[in-house]
Amino acid sequence: MARYNRIFAALDGSEAQVAIARRTLSIAHDNNAEVLFGHVIDAAHTEGGGVSNVEIAETERTSIMQAIRRQLDRADKDDCIPAVHVKVAMGPISETMMDSLITPFNPDLIICGVRGLSSIKYAFVGSVSTYLVRHAKCDVLVVRPEAIDELDEAEYAPYE
Repeated sequence: MARYNRIFAALDGSEAQVAIARRTLSIAHDNNAEVLFGHVIDAAHTEGGGVSNVEIAETERTSIMQAIRRQLDRADKDDCIPAVHVKVAMGPISETMMDSLITPFNPDLIICGVRGLSSIKYAFVGSVSTYLVRHAKCDVLVVRPEAIDELDEAEYAPYE
């Protein structure tokens, strides 16, 4: 069975990112893998706002870390997960994710969520998960957050 040593997980700021973080850390635990949680802010939405990109990226990174705090705390106490990083980049989402986050990290597995865009939206804006499946040089796992059962509270007990 293939082992994963470096796992990249794409977070999108939605409620689904908690489920993606849980799935990622579960796989990381089983494989003794390092994790990079990455998020890309579409820079087109921030232009002309008078706030620097560095400030926006750091604010978003803090927001993501707060949203997945419980998962980060658990990973920090898990001896089977050597390291967890959270990075935020800005630019066109799919290309920036690949060029600025994924390629430098060189993962053996990418985990992302699925949003279920309508066919019209998909035709105009595409899908990050589809882009990753087509362009990644490693395995890609597309997680359906609604398919992940809520974790039993007891599973977190050893890490709290």
